[in-house]
Amino acid sequence: MAKMRVGLLFGGCSGEHEVSIFSAQAIARGLELKSNAEKYDVVPVYIRKDGAWVMDAYDVLKSGSPLLVADDQEVLATERIPTQVANIDIWFPVLHGPSGEDGTIQGLFELMQMPYVGCGVLASAVGMDKLAMKSAFAQVGLPQVKYMEVLRSQVYSNPCVFPKLCDDIELTLGYPCFVKPANLGSSVGIAKVKDRQDLEAALDNAASYDRRIIVEAGVVAREVECAILGNDNPKASVIGEISFDADFYDYETKYTSGQADLAIPASLPADIVTAIQEQAMKAFQAIDGAGLSRVDFFYLEDTGEVLINEINTFPGFTATSMYPMLWKAAGVEFDQLVDRLIQLGLERTARKS
Repeated sequence: MAKMRVGLLFGGCSGEHEVSIFSAQAIARGLELKSNAEKYDVVPVYIRKDGAWVMDAYDVLKSGSPLLVADDQEVLATERIPTQVANIDIWFPVLHGPSGEDGTIQGLFELMQMPYVGCGVLASAVGMDKLAMKSAFAQVGLPQVKYMEVLRSQVYSNPCVFPKLCDDIELTLGYPCFVKPANLGSSVGIAKVKDRQDLEAALDNAASYDRRIIVEAGVVAREVECAILGNDNPKASVIGEISFDADFYDYETKYTSGQADLAIPASLPADIVTAIQEQAMKAFQAIDGAGLSRVDFFYLEDTGEVLINEINTFPGFTATSMYPMLWKAAGVEFDQLVDRLIQLGLERTARKS
């Protein structure tokens, strides 16, 4: 039997370009392990930071370093996607953040009528936009922290509007609070603010990343996560907990080995574990998820409350990433996990047709 050609798509135009390369390296290794080596032929396809696609990007995958874009490498938009993509049997998009995890690449695959791993257009778009995500969660009754929506136009407004906006945030949410771009992942552009000066600077910074911003009330809580695997009948993993010395789980803490401690499984009461797993599956189904997601929660130990934080429709797959580690703790090895994700992508395509 001929091997299935898996298009491992990585890189991309977002600020999480480097993280995408690291995730792709791990997945490529997983697809070469045990029986996967007999089933799959990995074709690395790299998207440069300028949006051009590079076929057979083995050098980038091996080095882990982005390609530098020289002036003589510039291409027209009509030449960005090479014709060889038609030879791929299924796509494994390992793209984090905008232009990859937000429904755009999924829409391209839908137009090309090609199967792919992971969530579809709707789930990816809703899962990427924190404000749309929170609306979907509210619709199905999932408890959340208090939050406010802010537009870039309010931040970059006249001197009368911006101070009033900050007054409203202070009155509604208080300090500390978190300022986040609505459409970025991996903690990019996020700031914990403790006073008015911090708030003004954080809003200005977030507005440089996105025209829509979310401001959330801070809570004293344990940060726990649950992995989801499946399509119409998803399964929830064991629960993992993150602890760290930083002010919050920022980019450096998330992707630097040794900066955060992961407890898998987390030491939690049985009823809390069940509640988190049930809410995680409810969140996954609320956005019409498929394949995989990681759902993050706050556990307020003093009150016993579980508050949903966010869903990640393509979580990190690096050596220090929670998603594969949670499934390993549940008995699913890395090679089995990536194989299962490909099968779920094929299953979803077959069901649609």
